[in-house]
Amino acid sequence: MIEEKYREAAKIAVGAVAAIERTGIRVVALRDRYAKMSMPLEGNVNHVGMMYAGSLFTLGEIAGGAIHMVSFDVTRLVPIVKEVKIRFRRPATTDVTMEVELSPEQAAQIQSQALEKGKADYELNLELKDANGEAVSIVSGTWQVRVMPEGMRSTLTGA
Repeated sequence: MIEEKYREAAKIAVGAVAAIERTGIRVVALRDRYAKMSMPLEGNVNHVGMMYAGSLFTLGEIAGGAIHMVSFDVTRLVPIVKEVKIRFRRPATTDVTMEVELSPEQAAQIQSQALEKGKADYELNLELKDANGEAVSIVSGTWQVRVMPEGMRSTLTGA
């Protein structure tokens, strides 16, 4: 379920980058400090009939932007990715989902550090799961929240 206050954020999450929009990723749920997204198999099939590795990577990478939109002040802070690793565990032959969540304490600490020092790193470790709930890929990485440079407008605000 997408909370009412995040309805616009759900549109922006997949529409801000044309390459992401083309994958068919959709937002399944957004609430404070939690996001769930789904990648359809259709349109993301490789030459041997399973989900394309780049599509799986995209679903994992977008986690940082998705969690940013529901955890931090998007009018003052922007997300960037510093490093993402993906381990492919088994072929994905169904739609795939990704869930990401921060605790209230984690979100507050990250935002506080970013506002104080200009930036803050945080790590995410995710499982991308098939329709049976089996992990098809493990994604881990470091994302960063930065104070938005003067005069910059983020596509995450919708303004």
